[in-house]
Amino acid sequence: MQILRGNAWKLGHDIDTDLIIAARYLNSSEPEHLAAHCLEDLIPKLSEKIKPGDILVAGRNFGCGSSREHAPVAIKHAGFSCVIAENYARIFYRNAINIGLPIIVAPDASRLITEGDSLEVDPGNGMIKNLTTGEQYNGEPFPAFMQEILEKGGVVPYIAEKVRKNE
Repeated sequence: MQILRGNAWKLGHDIDTDLIIAARYLNSSEPEHLAAHCLEDLIPKLSEKIKPGDILVAGRNFGCGSSREHAPVAIKHAGFSCVIAENYARIFYRNAINIGLPIIVAPDASRLITEGDSLEVDPGNGMIKNLTTGEQYNGEPFPAFMQEILEKGGVVPYIAEKVRKNE
């Protein structure tokens, strides 16, 4: 898998899907619309500040709340290359993989990384390097089939390719 590089945006524990993308914006499922309002109640004007490839870092229970797929879509299309957290709500975890958003489980990293740190993440083996401090953290690597799904950009392109190969 591709090495990801970006600066850290730090959030706390129990960030629910309504904080990721508020229900008032769910009148559209267009990725650009969702991206424009991603995390806006926590980070005002994020869409004007984020740089493509930046990395979202959070604590426990990231993505709790509703099962809406809009939340990982908003994160991905806002420009975040991945999310690092202590752990995730299971439905958010599955939705993120389904849309091709790498999410790394790494309790040490989520506690020790600070806002603005420059990071390098290898989703294939779960290794996270903090280029600012020189520290390295071990995250949980993805199983091979999940790496394939992420590399294809999500479950729909992954299955479409499998179908084409079998025709």
